[in-house]
Amino acid sequence: MSSKQSCAASASTPDQPSVSRRRFVQASAATGAGLVIGFFIPSLLRVASAQQPSSKVFPPNAFLRVAPDNAVYVQVSKVDIGQGTLTALPMLLAEELDCDWKNVHAELAKGEDVFRDALFGIQMVGGSTSMANTFQQYREIGARARSMLVAAAAAQWNADAAACRTAAGVITGPAGQRTTYGAVADAAMKLPVPPTVKLKDPRQFKIIGKATPRLDSAAKSTGQQKFAMDVDVPGMKVALVARPVPWGAKVAKLDDMNARAMPGVRSIFKFPGDRGGEAVAVVADGYWTAKKARDALKIEWDTTGVERVSTDKLLDDYKALSLKPGTPAEKADVSSIAASPKKIEALFEFPYLAHATMEPLNMTLHYTGDACTVWAGSQFQSLDREAIARTLGLAVEKVEFNTMMAGGGFGRRAMPGSQNAIEAAEVAKVMRGTPVKVMYSREDDLKAGYYRPMHVHRVRIGYDDRGTISAWDHVIVGQSILTGSPFESLLVKDGVDETMVEGVRHTHYAIPNLALSVHNAKPNVPVLWWRSVGHSHSAFVMETLVDEIATSVGRDPVEYRRSLFAKEGERSRQALDLAVERSGYGKRALPKGRAWGVAVHHGFNTSIAYVAEVSLVDGRPKVHRVTAGVHCNMPINPRTIEAQVQGGIVFGLSATLPGFEITLKDGVVQQSNFSDYTPAYMGESPKVDVHVVPNSDPPTGMGEPPVPPIAPAIANAVAALTGKRLRKLPFDTLAA
Repeated sequence: MSSKQSCAASASTPDQPSVSRRRFVQASAATGAGLVIGFFIPSLLRVASAQQPSSKVFPPNAFLRVAPDNAVYVQVSKVDIGQGTLTALPMLLAEELDCDWKNVHAELAKGEDVFRDALFGIQMVGGSTSMANTFQQYREIGARARSMLVAAAAAQWNADAAACRTAAGVITGPAGQRTTYGAVADAAMKLPVPPTVKLKDPRQFKIIGKATPRLDSAAKSTGQQKFAMDVDVPGMKVALVARPVPWGAKVAKLDDMNARAMPGVRSIFKFPGDRGGEAVAVVADGYWTAKKARDALKIEWDTTGVERVSTDKLLDDYKALSLKPGTPAEKADVSSIAASPKKIEALFEFPYLAHATMEPLNMTLHYTGDACTVWAGSQFQSLDREAIARTLGLAVEKVEFNTMMAGGGFGRRAMPGSQNAIEAAEVAKVMRGTPVKVMYSREDDLKAGYYRPMHVHRVRIGYDDRGTISAWDHVIVGQSILTGSPFESLLVKDGVDETMVEGVRHTHYAIPNLALSVHNAKPNVPVLWWRSVGHSHSAFVMETLVDEIATSVGRDPVEYRRSLFAKEGERSRQALDLAVERSGYGKRALPKGRAWGVAVHHGFNTSIAYVAEVSLVDGRPKVHRVTAGVHCNMPINPRTIEAQVQGGIVFGLSATLPGFEITLKDGVVQQSNFSDYTPAYMGESPKVDVHVVPNSDPPTGMGEPPVPPIAPAIANAVAALTGKRLRKLPFDTLAA
């Protein structure tokens, strides 16, 4: 990785209410020897204040345990779905704790109130907020633990704690006394938690900002890492579900005679399904038996009153809707477009998309009647835990939620309505007393999943011979992800779902007279956020149109973008400048048949710019190299940033490939596996160079921002090669 990085950060420290010694000791004593410390910082809770926890005894092993042998165990409040939180969050804590990094061990925290996100008030991963929302919190925890350990050592020496120093888990007293954290951990546990602490000056950082191998790398590379799908509980059975087709259908007739006759099949039953429908569960001794039995079911579905969506028809409907203004998101006078010297009128099409995580959904529950234990790789532990409790008629405290490593998420494991958790609880309710793992096959995941909504954008732009924009009229048609969800009150305002318009509204470009409106369609297709959410389609629209304006007036696309940035677009400009500089754009001659493609986009408070080198092979774009400029403020772990950009590029590149779309006919999804929903493979992956803009501000997100700019960068290169502007994803085959 080639990068320019800085390790500076602000060190403002909000006050933390002290925890009484007695209550802290009560919470800690249950864990055995060592220091246990946990904090929730109310001052950071800006949203969902009604859910703010009251003062209480923190759960054992909350956040941090320093063992007598100097091992440091960090509880990671964010599920790791591949984004590297299992390493990055401990880095924050270890930096302020001043411990030896080789002694740090990370564990995924259970679903508990104390681990709720400081912004949203629930335990969750989403919106590329894991690092931003825990940056202060985990540093505070490390600093307070260090203060308590120093105080304990100073008391033993009858010395001034302020005169003691720490380094690599060793405390040195003013007279040269030395002791380890582990040796004073028991004594430290009995001390009061300091209400305030001073954080390190960033110039003192030894861990933050350094390229650090992931703590889970060895386990994953040797096959030892256990994912949720690997859970194996004594006596456990496996359940597969036949879900209603189309969504909301009910079982009219069920013939399960052949399935029940199969050895190892333990139970077959109906239960309430998603969206008002019914489903059928097959429970067996193992996965293959359950699958064969489910395949043997003969089900007639009652689709009375249920819409049977066909995407061809739906697309036509969306196009017709786009011809008229919808619910306004931004109002402006666009009458000047008609008289503008130059105009663009463009229609963009974006299909439904599946998440296709490497590990399909699964959840294991052991419901005993008065309690339930859960094992799951959930992005929404709080919501799923509450949904399971509600379905089983239990108090939330009676649901033990074990967070497991997840094989990819991309939003699929963040279901606002917790439909998969409710489904698993319905199965567990029937199988009371028997642990049961409810699994999705790959075919289930694609044919009975939740999808990135299909969208149509219609845009009219007026501008002059220099590219000066007079007005921009933008209509978006699609489905709202958030309407009806727990997030509706926060992110749906005046009928506009913010996730539908993000990337168009609040763009880093200074676009005058921007009129933006939406049509909220409600077809019978379940939708969910997909990695980068609305930015996954809006960036393509914005970046290809800006590029088109530039070339149509004879201006260099990079120079034109620089002229178009608003004052608040400085971070995007810096990312673009860095990518351009390191790529050799405009200075280095490309091989014959290749062209540059440029795109820059700001989303999730991070700016990413790509300069791509592209050719055409058999009528399809071939991406040879991508140079990335990244502005994510302070880089915590440069290796994570590099990995996220590489993965985001491949993820976004997949959406450009022929056939990468979910289509429906008469209510049935037509794709079933990677054979007909094919992502980019290694041979299609370009060389990627990642460069990070140095910055000292608190970090922003890196999980989703790398996805949006790659498709428009490729499309802009194709336009340079062929003169053809691409208006839809995935790309059609092009003439070489």
